[in-house]
Amino acid sequence: MSARAGRRIVDGMRAWVVDHPGPIAGGPLRAVERPEPQPGPGEVRVRVAACGVCRTDLHLAEGDLPPRRPATVPGHEVVGTVDVLGPGATRFALGDRIGIAWLRGTCGRCRWCRSGRENLCPEARFTGWDADGGYAEYAVVPEAFAYRLPAALGDGEAAPLLCAGIVGYRALKRAELPPGGRLGIYGFGASAHVVAQVALAQGATVHVLTRSGKARELALQLGAASAGPADAAPPEPLDAAILFAPAGELVPVALRALDQGGTLAVAGIHLTDVPGLGYADELFREKQLRSVTANTRADGEEFLRLAAALAVRPTIDRRPLGAADVALADLAADQITGAAVLMA
Repeated sequence: MSARAGRRIVDGMRAWVVDHPGPIAGGPLRAVERPEPQPGPGEVRVRVAACGVCRTDLHLAEGDLPPRRPATVPGHEVVGTVDVLGPGATRFALGDRIGIAWLRGTCGRCRWCRSGRENLCPEARFTGWDADGGYAEYAVVPEAFAYRLPAALGDGEAAPLLCAGIVGYRALKRAELPPGGRLGIYGFGASAHVVAQVALAQGATVHVLTRSGKARELALQLGAASAGPADAAPPEPLDAAILFAPAGELVPVALRALDQGGTLAVAGIHLTDVPGLGYADELFREKQLRSVTANTRADGEEFLRLAAALAVRPTIDRRPLGAADVALADLAADQITGAAVLMA
């Protein structure tokens, strides 16, 4: 860690916090030492083995997502081993390997929760935003919101599945891709390259549109039928599309690429402003524009089972925990191919 972390404290841990949100070049992440967290009722603590670096972490660090608490530890794609059980926690045993994801709490009472749409709960809480996340040596999670992980996946490979995978999978469902259909993917980072593998394994034709040359190369290696610049037209009309890039100007581009009756799902938690849409070219003939908000636990369980069955394997760029600031800066500069993962 940085020398700014200072001397180690008794029962302390290394961690990174979002100190003063702002441009990544200004160093909004700061290395610190903190007391090891202790789980409360119904919670478990994990010793972190790996934590994915998600674009949402970048949005938090740069202030696109307003901080909900000071000096929060980011990171919500956490893989670790249970080492302390809180009072009343019985779902996991000491030594179990589990995952911590973005959604970490809901009220369980509102109409959204009661109807299976807990991702829309007004009181939903999120890891690395409302509570400390996995850019640290230890993390705590309510056991009801943790996941058992497929044994076939190593710690590094499992980490990106816990947000990039789960939320991307929900975006794929929201896009309503028909069996054997033609899917367009705009932006090809951590989430997109996982979703592409799922769609391809299910028989879809995938066209990738992204500004990164290295990402286009990866897309073709994974089996995409084509890979071109983000603002280009795909070689054939699309039945469905997913926008992963946080660029609102690509919304009309993607809508124009849809065949009649097609659906565009916008997967990011943050998006720049969308320009005006032309009805005749971009929305007419029953095209649909949809957003995606987080995920439900059912999405997570379903996706993790599917990922294991389809042998989905993220392309990962392993980084040491002590270089979290560099990893986040590289993500901002589009220097990450696949998914960056911090290894403890």
